[in-house]
Amino acid sequence: QVRLAESGGGSVQAGRSLRLTCAAFGYNAWSYDMSWYRQAPGKEREFVGGTDSAGSTTYADSVKGRFTISRDNAKATLYLQMNGLKPEDTAMYSCKATKWPLYTAWGQGTQVTVSS
Repeated sequence: QVRLAESGGGSVQAGRSLRLTCAAFGYNAWSYDMSWYRQAPGKEREFVGGTDSAGSTTYADSVKGRFTISRDNAKATLYLQMNGLKPEDTAMYSCKATKWPLYTAWGQGTQVTVSS
């Protein structure tokens, strides 16, 4: 099992940047596939981007070219660098860890608010 703890959220103006961090704790925490999701008020949770243990990444079209996911396996930590933030990026951002076949764990989330 793994426990996840996000940090780095905050309130920023449009066009600015934030970096979110998701620390994973547990045995072999570095080996999980990790991803970021977000949920805005009144909307369904949506995939932002993810990375496997080898570092391959995928992104939602809405964040491509603005957001970058990286991971430090030695620290079992996932990052989300968010540049060019827009008001529509306002949401609760959560990280998720998965391992085949069925294991999933979620963090508690960190709030990102972008003002115009």
